[in-house]
Amino acid sequence: MAHNARLDHRDPLVFDTHELGRRPGALQRLTRTVPAPRDLGIQSVIAVPEGAPVELDIRLESVMEGVLVTGTARARAEGECVRCLEPVGLELEADFQELFSYPNADDRGRVIAEPGDDAEDDEDRFFLEDGLFDLEPLLRDAVVLALPMQPVCQDDCPGLCSECGARLADDPDHHHDAVDIRWAALQGLAGSLEDGEKDEMSGDATRSARVDEKQEK
Repeated sequence: MAHNARLDHRDPLVFDTHELGRRPGALQRLTRTVPAPRDLGIQSVIAVPEGAPVELDIRLESVMEGVLVTGTARARAEGECVRCLEPVGLELEADFQELFSYPNADDRGRVIAEPGDDAEDDEDRFFLEDGLFDLEPLLRDAVVLALPMQPVCQDDCPGLCSECGARLADDPDHHHDAVDIRWAALQGLAGSLEDGEKDEMSGDATRSARVDEKQEK
């Protein structure tokens, strides 16, 4: 069996459709556990760790224009809470469906002489390569759509204290005494006056002590 040089049939995310034999209506069901590829998810937010097991349930159906691929991927994604920065883990289930067209057939399944003449149409289509298809691009799209853009450890996570960074869920009574900025200047002035009065009193006491000392002499 010849395989396209661009796809390696040993790759766990590359699937072979030759058993369907281009017989419209033919079905094939596959179950496979594969290691997660790199960067499977939303970068720097939440993703399936590289190499983690991804369970795939796939249904292949032969149609006139190619092979319709329908399936579900299950895995565990990891990230951090966007509110309190604590680790977050969730069980992911992503559904996908895509038609992989025969390279020599148009949208209606009719054989065409020169595949790929219409570059704009080809950009939006997936093609079989010598009966093989690569599930990775489809899997990536499905996983990204299934993941939360802003994961949280719990729906009512209060986040972190904006002043000191403490995790509010650990201390529900956590607070800081707020100072009204309208009185802050007056409080500073009062403090300065108190310090001045203390200095003046200290000076008076020193002078009084010196007078008493002279009188005694």
